[in-house]
Amino acid sequence: MSTQPLGSLLLAAGLLLVGCGSPSSDFVFTAAPSAAALPKSITAIMAKPRYADATWSLLVTDVRTGLTFYQLNPDRLSFTGSTRKLFSVGMALNTLGVDRRQTTTVHRQGAVTGAGVLDGNLILVAGGDLVFGVRRIDANTIEVTDFDHNDANGLGTAILTPQDPLFALNQLAAEVKASGINSVSGEVAVDDRLFQRYRVPNGNLRITPMMLNENQIDVTVTPTQVGQAASLVYRPLTGFFEVVGQVMTTAAGSENTVEFSGDRLTSGVGGTGTVDGNIPIDYAAPLSSIADFVGTFRVEDPNPFARTAFIEALERNGVTVAANPVADNPSTILPSGFSYSDSTLVAGYDSAPFSETAKLILKVSLNQGANLSLSLFGLENEQHTVDGSLEAERQTLVEEFGIDPTQFDFPTNGSGSPDSQAAPRAIVKLLIGMTSTPVAAEYEAGLPILGVDGSLANTGVDLPGKGHVFAKTGTTLAPDSEGVLQLKAQNLAGYIETRSGRKVAYALMVNDAGPVDDIETDVGGVFQDEAEISSILYELL
Repeated sequence: MSTQPLGSLLLAAGLLLVGCGSPSSDFVFTAAPSAAALPKSITAIMAKPRYADATWSLLVTDVRTGLTFYQLNPDRLSFTGSTRKLFSVGMALNTLGVDRRQTTTVHRQGAVTGAGVLDGNLILVAGGDLVFGVRRIDANTIEVTDFDHNDANGLGTAILTPQDPLFALNQLAAEVKASGINSVSGEVAVDDRLFQRYRVPNGNLRITPMMLNENQIDVTVTPTQVGQAASLVYRPLTGFFEVVGQVMTTAAGSENTVEFSGDRLTSGVGGTGTVDGNIPIDYAAPLSSIADFVGTFRVEDPNPFARTAFIEALERNGVTVAANPVADNPSTILPSGFSYSDSTLVAGYDSAPFSETAKLILKVSLNQGANLSLSLFGLENEQHTVDGSLEAERQTLVEEFGIDPTQFDFPTNGSGSPDSQAAPRAIVKLLIGMTSTPVAAEYEAGLPILGVDGSLANTGVDLPGKGHVFAKTGTTLAPDSEGVLQLKAQNLAGYIETRSGRKVAYALMVNDAGPVDDIETDVGGVFQDEAEISSILYELL
């Protein structure tokens, strides 16, 4: 489950003072005389029975003057949930820059004859492109929906982007053909050695330099007529994995029982997944209310998945390949070092600017993307492992942003749950530091906007602060020792452009907020409470 289980709530296009150079590490917080006295309208929310055993933390500081208006447990370490992404995405964006693109290339091994026969192999070299064409609107823009397919299984819904997941591979295949290659006598392989692959505890996600359709198989089930089979389609269509089965359309008001086989994981090269059950004729998905049931199979073998799809793209574009398309990735043919000559380059595909990737990650709380950002940041610091990247990030936060090293702890990942912790002061220090970087405007523009888009789209839609709060959500759900699901953390952190014209950075955190019987009701209720507190801050300051 995503660290932001309610998906769809907020987009950011906020105003920032954009500076240049490094952030100021000597920024001084100055407490106002009334900083410890929270308004009764806020304490009344925090005192609700729901929070009897919870711990609240809050820090609200003026971005320009450093004056702290309100504080409550500002130095207490709390579980961050996905507010952790403020750090990983922020560091990557600041280090790579807004215009950096990730390039996926194709190189040949061997010579090309006069007849266009490559007497050798083709290597698809992964460049760490999260989107890899699946959301491409144009060369500089990618599509973002409030209900993302990466959260489809956790949310019970998704709104798929309309772009072809195979777009980038088709473009690369066309370039291979245009380079003069008509056939490949040898193998096709994927080289994913840009950084060392790893898994993170957050959903047990595998983070790899090669991602096709963000390592998902999207399945859409649509009711037809009562008593008839529902429409069942999936994408991308490749020989790597086939989806079979039958879902029946049932009477209005009946139960939705659509099920996926194999824990919703792909079953290896040439595998099959089954989707069956019933879907009512009047089906309306939770949260989004769309008439389609959307779920995904997660791809556990990204390299053979991309390899199969690439060989099929080559064939579609008139390049015949002797190798079996449905087979394991032949990594033994890769060169000894991760180094390729321009003389062997036959095709290349550039991602959209990294600012677009950052916006996607922050808007929908994309765990894969936050960890990929951490790895891309690590590469800029000559680190090829997740541990090395985490250490480089920590060093940057302490030495360049001046954050107290005792006020944050990110032991395993760049996305948040289950173990990342930070104090409100560390988060606010980061947020204020980011306002003096060259990427300040793009950083804020990536944050969900209260009542408008991303993970805050459906929260606070009737509050005065709607459209004025630009904040990252952060949710962690975990079972207790008796197996009861608990709301371990629910946080908001970002910027508020207040009614009076101030700009404040804030971190609002609640840990141990009790059991969760229904995500939409229980977690959504805490979301709304934090939105109300944020809106009160908007009105008061």
